[in-house]
Amino acid sequence: MPDQSLPPILMTSDPGSFAHATIVERKPQIISQVIADNAYPSEIVDALERLRNEIANSPIKPLREAAADVAFWNTELSANYAGRTWLEVPWYFAETYFYRRVLEAVGYFRPGEVGRGDPFQAQKHRQIDDDIRKLAAEWEHLSILEPGARFEALLHSCLWGNRADLSNFTVRVGALGGLAVQQERHLILIDHTERVGDLLSGVVPRVDFICDNVGSDLLFDLALADFLLCQGWAHEIHLHLKNQPFFVSDAMPADACLTIDRLQQAPSAAMQAWGQRLTEDLAAGRLVLETDTFWTTCLMFRRLPPHLLEGVAAAGLALVKGDVNYRRLLGDRHWPHTTRMEDVCAYFPAPFVALRTLKGEIMVGLQVGQAEALQVEDSTWLINGKRGVIHLVVP
Repeated sequence: MPDQSLPPILMTSDPGSFAHATIVERKPQIISQVIADNAYPSEIVDALERLRNEIANSPIKPLREAAADVAFWNTELSANYAGRTWLEVPWYFAETYFYRRVLEAVGYFRPGEVGRGDPFQAQKHRQIDDDIRKLAAEWEHLSILEPGARFEALLHSCLWGNRADLSNFTVRVGALGGLAVQQERHLILIDHTERVGDLLSGVVPRVDFICDNVGSDLLFDLALADFLLCQGWAHEIHLHLKNQPFFVSDAMPADACLTIDRLQQAPSAAMQAWGQRLTEDLAAGRLVLETDTFWTTCLMFRRLPPHLLEGVAAAGLALVKGDVNYRRLLGDRHWPHTTRMEDVCAYFPAPFVALRTLKGEIMVGLQVGQAEALQVEDSTWLINGKRGVIHLVVP
């Protein structure tokens, strides 16, 4: 579609919006947490505090370091948003560029031990360990369910596990709610569980996960991947992970490897066996950890580069995880809530399932009047992480 025919983009300048609040409130909180979690030298603390002050008071500044992606980011900034403040730009650009600026402030790309790596590592490791401990109490029960019931529980847990998001301080819902499938099913606004099950049980040689967060989110991705391989419903699983720290809790290959290692040390023999199977699947090439610089840019999925389009097209099904990936599918625009996702996402190269808990002011695929009824019932239904979708789309 030509740009002039598209709905407006979600902007940080939208008055009273969640997008505005994320920049004004959440991003300074994230900087404070990064400072608290890392024993940074004074020059890094000063750089982070300057970034916090810039967000509040100044035009957006370009990157000034020497790194491979600097030309890309500075071109995007100068061509589209030169001279604008953080509250005068598209929401997704502001969020993604914020994380890139944090990496510059801590010296992530500089040689040596300037920032000592991932600035969010302490938070992510705490979440991984806490969520494995919580899951251990439920895993024995889950692992002995018959295949149909186990698939449903795992798919729903892949959805509700996404509630845990370290970049979103406003969502405080229990992250393991997906294990209680029936109790929360009424909160799934679009529920294609049976259709997804029918598709996968017919055997899909390759399934791709476009991943989101560490912790319960990634744990249930790994659990569903293990189930699909064990059942023979898939022969190969590809996890698309971030190439660098992003949105605080987004998973990188190192986070996935750490999670698998921790599973093999879990207090449950069944979880240890699960971790061992995943290790063997990695070695055999049945489970593949992939990453690409595209995943940590400000680009929407409509601009997937040819090599990623070709890779994802090889999948019989892609599971697109989380709120940010949902926004990227839809160009982060104010689509009418009754818009068909099949129409907006006709460009996507494979059938996909959007597994997303609602944490942003964007939603499509609803019935006429459904959004209005939800607004009367709960004025924060779009952003509070309480509801979700399991939306199968065949472009």
